Amino acid sequence: MLTRSLGIELGARQIRVVDVAPGFTETEGNSHLTHDLIQPFIAKTLPGRAGLPKDIAAGVSFAVSNDAAWVTGSTIDVAAGLVF
Repeated sequence: MLTRSLGIELGARQIRVVDVAPGFTETEGNSHLTHDLIQPFIAKTLPGRAGLPKDIAAGVSFAVSNDAAWVTGSTIDVAAGLVF
């Protein structure tokens, strides 16, 4: 709701507000997690794998690009279909 509210409030000033919601992403910080722990999350993604930092970066890249000039007050889900 914060993203939506700020998008409405700041839109008149030509300021876009977009947030990116990543799914489970392999990073150095979670490399210690066991396969048994992360497999239930990975199984719920459409490609059947964890995200990579470059996958999330692609969503952020879109959000800040001119291609997203008509997007504000929105959440971009970069989660490969993962739904909790």
